[in-house]
Amino acid sequence: MGSVIPSGEWRGHRGSDITELMTTVVEPNPFAQQLRHWRTQRHVSQLDLAIRADTSQRYLSFLEQGRSRPGRTMVVRLAESLELSLRERNALLLAAGYAPIFPESDLDTPELGPVRVALERILEGHMPYPAVVTRPYGELVAANAAFDILTEGSAAELITPPINVLRLALHPRAWHDAC
Repeated sequence: MGSVIPSGEWRGHRGSDITELMTTVVEPNPFAQQLRHWRTQRHVSQLDLAIRADTSQRYLSFLEQGRSRPGRTMVVRLAESLELSLRERNALLLAAGYAPIFPESDLDTPELGPVRVALERILEGHMPYPAVVTRPYGELVAANAAFDILTEGSAAELITPPINVLRLALHPRAWHDAC
């Protein structure tokens, strides 16, 4: 027979010491959470993402569990493989502890002058129909003159800058006279 622990020794042993040594609290890893969020949002399996990013499924699993820390190039490869926008890639880099590498400029900066001119021409080209340019999540950047027709009769708090077009479109106190 194998060795058996005498019942007296077992009862005398304090199990709480072992439990205290084995219990660790792991803080949530922002990169791991964001990576899993984007992968599930894009409906991509771990295996598919691993193949796209030229890595192993096991390593990707470790990243999503927070058991491994990715290098900057791996974060960029994963973001590219998930087809994230440049803003979202920067956010993923920040979550992994790296500085953003994709510059973000305000539309009013001189280097975006040609873009601003192109947007103005597009807005003018849509006349007499309303047209808008928004930031992510619906914040109004620019609109043509026909947009005023849509906002007639809307509640003042909905059309006070900064205007959120998504909120304006769904709010019960907006557009009611124009429709």
